Amino acid sequence: MVVSRRKPSFIQAISPILFLIVLLVINILIFGTDGLSGSNQLVLVISSAVAGLISIFQLKIKWEHLQDGIVKSISSAMSSILILLLIGSLAGTWLLSGIVPAMIYYGLQILNPTIFLIAACIVSAIVSIATGSSWTTVATVGVALLGIGKALGFGEGIIAGAILSGAYFGDKMSPLSDTTNLAPAMAGTDLFTHIRHMTKTTVPSMTITLIIFGAIGFATGAEGSVDQVKEISAVILENFNINGWLFIVPVLVLFMIVKKIPAVPALLAGALLGGLFAIIFQPQVIQLIANEEGVSFVYQSYKAVMMSLYGEISIYTSNDVVNELLITRGMAGMLNTIWLIVCAMIFGGIMEESGMLKVLAEAIIEKVHSVGSLIASTAATCVFFNVTTSDQYLAILVPGRMYADIYRKRGLKPENLSRTLEDSATVTSVLIPWNTCGATQASVLGVATLTYAPYCFFNIISPIMTVLFGYFKLGLNFYSEEEMLEIKKELAV
Repeated sequence: MVVSRRKPSFIQAISPILFLIVLLVINILIFGTDGLSGSNQLVLVISSAVAGLISIFQLKIKWEHLQDGIVKSISSAMSSILILLLIGSLAGTWLLSGIVPAMIYYGLQILNPTIFLIAACIVSAIVSIATGSSWTTVATVGVALLGIGKALGFGEGIIAGAILSGAYFGDKMSPLSDTTNLAPAMAGTDLFTHIRHMTKTTVPSMTITLIIFGAIGFATGAEGSVDQVKEISAVILENFNINGWLFIVPVLVLFMIVKKIPAVPALLAGALLGGLFAIIFQPQVIQLIANEEGVSFVYQSYKAVMMSLYGEISIYTSNDVVNELLITRGMAGMLNTIWLIVCAMIFGGIMEESGMLKVLAEAIIEKVHSVGSLIASTAATCVFFNVTTSDQYLAILVPGRMYADIYRKRGLKPENLSRTLEDSATVTSVLIPWNTCGATQASVLGVATLTYAPYCFFNIISPIMTVLFGYFKLGLNFYSEEEMLEIKKELAV
């Protein structure tokens, strides 16, 4: 006898989510910031098993159907996985070629004691865009800026707020960032569409942030030495051939983005050009990385470029701060994030195939009566997961899967969802003391989370800005009538 599948109740639908949250809270208490090394991934797999057991034994769904849902879910993230691998390669060759060091060097030159807070925010943003990592930015340039700011007479809370505002702006907008790739993967859009759409809310948020820091900075009027910045700049100049020609590569990649060339070929071209520019402009770095004597430069070039594309390379200097900045892990460095995505898609695939996500979405829809309230609900859910799961990745992953179909039904293109995920999940993680981001940044800077949080103006303004844009229907992309007809047909099937 064939048993038809049953519609899950709200309790059945929410149970795997609650199980996931409880395990993640336990996970963060035991593993802390090492959760991404594997334990968070396994928590997702175990939670998937719970969802699978409910589906099979209570909802009478065959495993084969759940497996099909998993495969479909993972398949939808394959383009993002390819992009992440290429981003790892691009980060490697851009370090080897001196492109990233050049961005950092020129960014540091704008530091001026009379506008320190603005400069600290901008420098952190530039470095974070170049590296794609707020954590790396804070642990390197951020630590140096904190010391300089204290010498200038600023309080450590406001210095940290300026650094983190810039670092999370860069992390949010950089195509090298894992969260910037994760959000569009969950929402169902592409990387460059996501970044372009984010500028509508992110640029106003950063503009307001800089105005606030400028007003505070000019009112304080602190002045002092910038010896630490000069030392970092000098060390970069000592180890790399820094010149304007290096910016040809990022300009070309930016041009391809503007021309809407797909992300995979654009990033591949950027990575390969980075390798070519390394051979042309940084022969001494090539020899250092290859670390082989008695062989031709062609041999050294091939070895060094390949190493930067696939694996970890480190460039050691006389400055510990610079040493921390000049490390990249190539494709291999992205594997933990890819592992996390695959495990999350397993969880999402079962939740979707079983109808549990639909039940949760319907419960939310009942209380959502406008576009503004939908976006506000999404932002609130992301913050909720940041607080309860202590992990910004889960705060993107779970709401992304929950809300994807709701946005489509309301005629909103997926870039609206991906932007909301980043405007709320990525930036607020650092404001929560027990979140991995909040705990890490407080530890690295030596400033308590609650001390710097009130001054992280960008991180506070961003979720408010995205909600306001939603309620006033500003900067939103809607499906056309023809596209909505196709979506309704697809959803009906």
